[in-house]
Amino acid sequence: MDNLFTILPDLVGTFAFAISGIKLASGKQVDWLGAYIIGLATAIGGGTIRDLLLGVTPFWMLDSRYFITTGVALLATLLFKEKLFRWKNTLFLFDTIGLGLVTIVGITKSLDANFPIWVCIVMGAITGSVGGVIRDILLNEVPLLLQKDIYALACIAGGVVYFVCHYFEITTVLTELIAAAVVMIVRILAIQFHIHLPVLKSIQSLSNK
Repeated sequence: MDNLFTILPDLVGTFAFAISGIKLASGKQVDWLGAYIIGLATAIGGGTIRDLLLGVTPFWMLDSRYFITTGVALLATLLFKEKLFRWKNTLFLFDTIGLGLVTIVGITKSLDANFPIWVCIVMGAITGSVGGVIRDILLNEVPLLLQKDIYALACIAGGVVYFVCHYFEITTVLTELIAAAVVMIVRILAIQFHIHLPVLKSIQSLSNK
């Protein structure tokens, strides 16, 4: 029987990531089908890469709910666009929610497959961040993962907290809630207080000094 943290975070994360992809696509003059494809790629891209690396059938090939959830996200966007996107940080909000939830899904699926801790953390980061990379590439944007924003590091922080909680034998549901919250909080605090990694300066600019 599916438990809380195999279905709910997966579908809510799918919805949130799909909304973020559709929101970004809305400014690129794409049609409804294009927006759906961008939303779907955002939602399932990271999990697809994860499953391929883990050597299992990609999850969306076994369950149509991800396609349906993305369709619901597109429909919600079309029906409630004015209210949904009135707040300028809507894209950031949905992207952050999706990031936290699907990161934990990636960790738990890797852990269930008996991979070591470090692999689970990496797979969590891949699950959380690669969908956004695919979205940005399709829309000709510089991927957030490659910018100075704290993105993949937030996933890694959540993964570390997950296994700290696991070590202290905190219940599974609470562990996953705490770890997902950490991913979101780290991402929000990094943006709020302009925390980021140093930018790599070009060799040319260094040689001109």
